[in-house]
Amino acid sequence: MRKNRSAALAAASFLLLTGAGIAAAPSALAGTPGGTHADDRNSDFNGDGYEDVLVGAPGATVSGAKGAGLVTVQYGSTRGIGTTNVARFSQSTAGVSGAAEAGDAFGRAVATGDLDGDGFDDAVIGIPGEDLDATADAGGVAVLWGSKTGLSGAASDWLQAGEPAAGAQFGSALAAAHLSGVTPGDELAVLDRDHMQLFAYEPAPQPGERAPLRRQAGERLAASAAAEGFRPKSLTTGDYDDDGYADLVVSGLTGGDDPGRGLSVQFAGGADGLTYKNDLKGGPATASGDINNDGYDDLVTGEPASPDDGGATMTGGQVGVRYGTEDGLLEEAKWWTQDSAGVPGTAERGDGWGADLSVADTNGDGFADVAIGAPGEDIGTVADAGAVWVLNGSENGMTATGAKSWDQDDADIPGAPEKGDKWGGQVRLSDPNRDGRFGLLAAAPGENAGDGVVWVLSAGSGGVTGSGSWTYGAGSLGAPATGSAFGAAIDE
Repeated sequence: MRKNRSAALAAASFLLLTGAGIAAAPSALAGTPGGTHADDRNSDFNGDGYEDVLVGAPGATVSGAKGAGLVTVQYGSTRGIGTTNVARFSQSTAGVSGAAEAGDAFGRAVATGDLDGDGFDDAVIGIPGEDLDATADAGGVAVLWGSKTGLSGAASDWLQAGEPAAGAQFGSALAAAHLSGVTPGDELAVLDRDHMQLFAYEPAPQPGERAPLRRQAGERLAASAAAEGFRPKSLTTGDYDDDGYADLVVSGLTGGDDPGRGLSVQFAGGADGLTYKNDLKGGPATASGDINNDGYDDLVTGEPASPDDGGATMTGGQVGVRYGTEDGLLEEAKWWTQDSAGVPGTAERGDGWGADLSVADTNGDGFADVAIGAPGEDIGTVADAGAVWVLNGSENGMTATGAKSWDQDDADIPGAPEKGDKWGGQVRLSDPNRDGRFGLLAAAPGENAGDGVVWVLSAGSGGVTGSGSWTYGAGSLGAPATGSAFGAAIDE
């Protein structure tokens, strides 16, 4: 439990209405724009030029507290990532605010970005199960600052909602990017059950215990007339109009009279701040990158289980792609399923195709490719064993030409399909050896009775390959493994 510091962050609250936006910062604060294309991954904690990997294990037992949670960091190098150059953090780590307590779920969500603009990326850890005084599951966020020696618990900072509410689960999703000119670093977006809140670095000394991250705005997303009952689930950023500022998409599910449909709310970045743009079909999974290599980032949404017009659950799931233009994202999406021509497999009820997504260039051809997880995929008679796909990018956008899929029944993939493994619950394309080809990290948080395991599939001139793939879990990195749900979150 953490004491509720009601004065921790000065708060301003704004209501999201169709056509309205987050209040703009004064133009005098505008700074140099920064983009967020797929080659700017914002995950280099020690500034050595190699991408690092941040993994959450929210179920881990820490200091005897079940489900307190932890995160691991694997530092990239010429050899990529391994199991030795690793750091581990929890609320039992010296300097990290709070204490490890049962059900905190430290690491349920993770994100990275250079929040203070010092050239070292920082780690942001969501703790949605954190209790604040007697307010259960109000949630919180820990910020671990990067440096030339990497991350450290020392001088870490704490964020919470301006008005904590029971069950709000502040920190359930996170994203950081250069959304405006109000700060030299990246801004941080944080979701709770109903709201999105934005924070920007404040370089001036802060009084008392205040973190150096000033809350810019709080948006009650469920108040949007177009999204009545909307429940936000995920965040992604991309420069969809190539203006040098990142745009932000909040994705989730509808409520009200037509519940359970994927919906995404788009905000356009600009010098003076974010502006609400429109609502788009699709979600709650999202990822962004330049699939057709035209200089504009594209938006990919995953809808693993959405009702059809008759109210039944969609068979298998679907993935939508919207392409960026000088005016931003196209209104219309191209929709894909396992039944689309050239896509391996067959769409079946409960597959969960599109439950998680990642976008990056796997073969070095300049076109970002799309990794797709389907944790509910049955392998033979084994229910919910899970599988993963990669569909290639091209000048015409995402294509099924050369599409690949893998599961634990493949000869090159370690392990064997087991009921409830849910392989592909998290997917991430990563280039920790900086060779320009992004390999695939595919997690099965349910593997080994909930311990969780991550698979590493390398990439070459032909893209991702299962050959030589290997696995690791929390125990491999010197962290508590039992029931840790390792891989439940991997930074995108």
